[in-house]
Amino acid sequence: MTTTQTATEVPVPSQTKMFKHGVILCLFCLGFGLLLAITNEITLDDIEARAIEDKQNSLSQVLPDELHDNNPVTDTVAMVNAEGKALTVFRARKNGKVTGVAYEIFGTGYAGEIKLMMGIDAAGKLLGVRVLAHKETPGLGDKIEVKKGPWIERFTGLSMGNPPLERWKVKKDGGDFDQFAGATITPRGVMVAIRSGLEFFAENKTRLTEAD
Repeated sequence: MTTTQTATEVPVPSQTKMFKHGVILCLFCLGFGLLLAITNEITLDDIEARAIEDKQNSLSQVLPDELHDNNPVTDTVAMVNAEGKALTVFRARKNGKVTGVAYEIFGTGYAGEIKLMMGIDAAGKLLGVRVLAHKETPGLGDKIEVKKGPWIERFTGLSMGNPPLERWKVKKDGGDFDQFAGATITPRGVMVAIRSGLEFFAENKTRLTEAD
């Protein structure tokens, strides 16, 4: 017995209909792009103002107000650290004299990079260290944040030589600083970052504190 199959005919859209669909899609994309551009233009000033405000908040924690009569957010020097990373150095200035600087330092924790802001006065004494970003384990590694505990505040007032540089390590590595129970890698990464930051200041003190 022979079976005959009949192919189902698929309607082919006309060129006119395809052209209309193309025009509608183009108009939609054009309108959406125009809306994004207008929105960006309207909110640009607010976004920049918020960015400056965030930066001021971070700097105020490591550059005390009494140390400057300028705005450190806009008094900056572009430099490169020993690892080749570009750094923006924020300067606190009083009566035209540089009284302190702040810049980002970087360490490696359990879950990746830890980014911190370090403030240091013109004599090389630490004014404060604060965590800007990290991915450490909540409830364990995040004790490096000032809102989670006082550990990060214990560096204020110290400097290279106090204690000696070779003792800027956690106690488990023969240094002077406590690690966390069950989380040595995170504080160890912070210690490496601070020690590198102190060395950066010592190597570039003249450039960082000159009153140009």
